[in-house]
Amino acid sequence: MVSDLSPIDTAKFVAAKRALDYVESGMRLGLGTGSTAAWMVRILGEMVRNEGLKVTGVPTSDRTAALATEVGIPIATLAEVKWLDLTIDGADEFDHNLNLIKGGGGALLQEKIVATASDQMVVITDVSKEVDTLGKFPLPIEVVTFGWETTKALMEEALMNVDVMGRTGTLRMNGSDPFLTDEGHYILDFHLHHIAEPRKLALILNQIPGVVENGLFIDICDTVVIGYGDGNVEVRDINAGTIEHERIDVIERDNLFADISE
Repeated sequence: MVSDLSPIDTAKFVAAKRALDYVESGMRLGLGTGSTAAWMVRILGEMVRNEGLKVTGVPTSDRTAALATEVGIPIATLAEVKWLDLTIDGADEFDHNLNLIKGGGGALLQEKIVATASDQMVVITDVSKEVDTLGKFPLPIEVVTFGWETTKALMEEALMNVDVMGRTGTLRMNGSDPFLTDEGHYILDFHLHHIAEPRKLALILNQIPGVVENGLFIDICDTVVIGYGDGNVEVRDINAGTIEHERIDVIERDNLFADISE
């Protein structure tokens, strides 16, 4: 075990490493965005460089594309590969049905497109992201910049008709300016605290003019790999109905632990 790796980073690393057991040579892979996904991309890059693994990655953000290129993973666009064998990505929150909240890293639109264009989605996370009911993490909603204030007001009004415990939405900022997604949109973060019917809420939100996509990922994730700070992992497969436990060794390799700060 690497002595200076924090428990949370250990958890992210072992989840990422275990998820890569699903990867086979020749696969077309969706590469997620965020700090846990960054571990996965770096480990995958090592497998490409040192083990001769042949894969094509489709990044879900400009940040992931840059990292994948840096570590030697061949990348392509979704238009070029058409369909994916597997997507590996993180999550901000997940429940016992493997429904997710994603978008904390600002890439929810591309993440959802890539995930739904895949035969399988594996989510890598740590145990702190598990909840009984979605909503503890603010729900990101990507909106067009034109008339975003009106879109926000319409969403707050629509939330009066669903079972949530909060209805406050805030514009995500990047310093003194609004945060812009890779597609040039804004993100509104809604502090709902409790989402009793995520499927219903997702449908309602996407009917509001100005909404591009919401951060609820319903019936998209097939498997979640949960990492722990002591190096253990738990693998839950929603389709097979199985839960597996194992331990992953953490061994320091060339620059693998550098610059993982997203």
